[in-house]
Amino acid sequence: MAGSGRTSARTRIRSSTDGGEDSSRRGGIPHPRPHRDRSRGDGAIRMLNVDVKVLLAISFVAFFVILFVISNLVKPAEEAKRPRVITPFPAPKLTDLPQFQGEHKESLYWGTYRPHLYLGIRARTPRSLLGGLMWIGIKDGRYSIRHVCQDDDGLSSYGWTSHNGRDFGHQMVVDQGIILATSFLKSKDLGSGYGGDWAVQIDVQSPKTMPIEDMKNAHLFFYLADEEGNALELSRDSYDIHDNSLLASGSRMDIGSWQLHMKSMDDLEVHFSGFRTPHMHNLSDLVLENLAEQARKYGRIQLSDTTANSPNVLVFQISARIPFKTDIAFVSGASFKGSRTKERVSNLTGSSLTSRLEHKQREFDEKFESYFSLADKLDAESEIVGKTAISNLLGGIGYFYGQSKISIPRTSGLQSHDKFISYWPAELYTAVPSRSFFPRGFLWDEGFHQLLVWRWDIRICLDILSHWLDLMNIDGWIPREQILGAEALSKVPEEFVPQHPSNGNPPTLFLVLNDLVQGIKRSQFTAGETDEIHSFLEHAFVRLEAWLQWFNTTQSGKEMGSYFWHGRDNTTVRELNPKTLSSGLDDYPRASHPNGEERHVDLRCWMLLAADCLHSIAKLFRKDGESGKAYGATAELLSDFEILNQMHFDSTYGAYFDFGNHTQKVRLSWKEVTSGNNHVTRELVREVLQMPELRLVPHIGYVSLFPFMGKIIPADSWILEKQLDLISNKSILWTDFGLRSLAKTSTLYMKRNTEHDPPYWRGPIWLNMNYLILSALHHYSREDGPYRDRAKAIYDDLRGNLIRNIVRNYRETGFLWEQYDQKQGKGKGCRPFTGWTSLILLIMSETYSAS
Repeated sequence: MAGSGRTSARTRIRSSTDGGEDSSRRGGIPHPRPHRDRSRGDGAIRMLNVDVKVLLAISFVAFFVILFVISNLVKPAEEAKRPRVITPFPAPKLTDLPQFQGEHKESLYWGTYRPHLYLGIRARTPRSLLGGLMWIGIKDGRYSIRHVCQDDDGLSSYGWTSHNGRDFGHQMVVDQGIILATSFLKSKDLGSGYGGDWAVQIDVQSPKTMPIEDMKNAHLFFYLADEEGNALELSRDSYDIHDNSLLASGSRMDIGSWQLHMKSMDDLEVHFSGFRTPHMHNLSDLVLENLAEQARKYGRIQLSDTTANSPNVLVFQISARIPFKTDIAFVSGASFKGSRTKERVSNLTGSSLTSRLEHKQREFDEKFESYFSLADKLDAESEIVGKTAISNLLGGIGYFYGQSKISIPRTSGLQSHDKFISYWPAELYTAVPSRSFFPRGFLWDEGFHQLLVWRWDIRICLDILSHWLDLMNIDGWIPREQILGAEALSKVPEEFVPQHPSNGNPPTLFLVLNDLVQGIKRSQFTAGETDEIHSFLEHAFVRLEAWLQWFNTTQSGKEMGSYFWHGRDNTTVRELNPKTLSSGLDDYPRASHPNGEERHVDLRCWMLLAADCLHSIAKLFRKDGESGKAYGATAELLSDFEILNQMHFDSTYGAYFDFGNHTQKVRLSWKEVTSGNNHVTRELVREVLQMPELRLVPHIGYVSLFPFMGKIIPADSWILEKQLDLISNKSILWTDFGLRSLAKTSTLYMKRNTEHDPPYWRGPIWLNMNYLILSALHHYSREDGPYRDRAKAIYDDLRGNLIRNIVRNYRETGFLWEQYDQKQGKGKGCRPFTGWTSLILLIMSETYSAS
């Protein structure tokens, strides 16, 4: 817990000081007084005759003891000066557990861990060797470089059609007149260095509809870049890959000597350029500048075939007439005797690579069917979408390293020229919501991601959970958005980078943890998996306690058992309804005038989930002490149906609502505003037509259904019938494409929140909430009670609507979307948004939480 963390931190400071003094006295330093005692005569001379080697040895030991004492005195002093908000939680890191070391760690060393790129490869190490692919496309009639995933490129579709999260992936990219198939394979063979070898196969085709005479050359650019700045060696000044496949070589401490090879049966033209730069987020700019200079001088699209001194970036241009195929192989440990480099390159190129990729594809297909069993439930088109969902989620897992920027609270007293301070340097292995718009870690998204990941690969899931929990500070707070490293920062406007330590995020990781605990109880895992889950939960428990305590300390309301999301702006005049970003539901309408009297029903339900999960973990490890009992008592309080209804239920609507200082009479109006230089502008500002009062906030939507989603409502309660009425009513939440986020009857339904903020959670359909609602419907359809059959009928209809709509959208657009329009069912928001939209696979397979 946070309190105990503070105590133990102080204890370490005291003990290191005391221990240092004791060590100095025990270290063999001669006491001065015997030397002053002249009365003992020859005794003094005998002491000087002590073996010189012994004295040197004693002095040597004493020197290092003194250094140790000083370092342990200085270190706690430095820690004492460090602000609490950027002080790590005082417990061993979960990522250091033995289960995440050795073979496990090495097996995940290389991967497609740069999800913001169309194809990006790196290692799970802070300063890695990077691989990536660029190509030339056409945009607005002009050539442009494709490298970073962005909607402006206008690609028809892109994404992983198969990916196992470990050593294999296959991706299709459709870019106007070019179809790129990129396959990734990892291999650990005899002679390989740490992490093994990897290969990329690139197959370039034209659409079948394109006439042969219109097929043109394609220009690809594959690069290697060393973040540590190690020089990369070109193999020669010009390239004929039919004579010699070696492109480049180099050496690193982690993997030893390495080589990069390229092979193809087609007629390829290869050019290169080498750069020296510490900036890995703008490599496409360097390539563009080089190409532009060559185009001005010689009128051709061709790299300069020159290199800077000691380049740490090498780019190889591959030009050929479409169609063509090429294989790129990276081998590590190339200088070792018996490394079998030539044989390993052969195994990673040509027909051997193609055969191995086909074998991996069969393995993927067989595992997919074994785990999700869609063949007997749905048609082939739905199965393709299911494979796309899991593949893009796994293929979107990234590795990031850097320091979060933390907003400095006004009351902190911290002095800084900037408005933020830096978190400690940290690594994060995580899935991402969207490769184009959100290629970084989001705390509340990750809980939904891992609902799918743990069912595919429990060890990857535990690794990801450990990375997230290791980001916890001494108070039990985890920054909700992780923007780590230059590449991640390059995708985020500066004003949105700092994280606010007073703000939380739904603790959705407890959804996964609860599944794991229930899975252990049902003997769902193998013996080895059960041992690893046990070890993880036992070591994670202290962090989970601190996380719950942070919520109890910072997000609690005035009444016992009440909570509200902090961070809402109570001074804004431009928002129709002040946003609640920390809730994850952004512009979902809350009380019109934020204050400390608020009670948010969704946060109450999240806290019940967290307390109940901790209680289950405590029972699993027989932690029957005060804390274990306290979690049980908290869960009992928050699940008390009468108290819940007293705080949040409105019998008139038959719905659960937030409570707060609220008025329905607000609107946005255009008003003239005079600035300091008497310049008059028109702005859209909020106008309050009626004074707010403390009351329930009558907006029916996802928040209203949280007690239903949490399965808190008894199966025989008339209130359950009211929830089913709300869900199935077409005039309120029901559509033919899924449940809308806000009722049509709400005064804020599809209303803009500001001049520039269109409705977000005020009508559109979101898959994560629909999944939780389906999970509850599935639960109640199996519980004895008067509404069992009705819950089953609604469940079947809602599930069918969601599957049909997402499959149709994928067929028409080639993407999974962030949200879906409640009127036509069309994909909206950003694309591709695999993230929690990938939960469609669990809906297809009817796989829901165990609680």
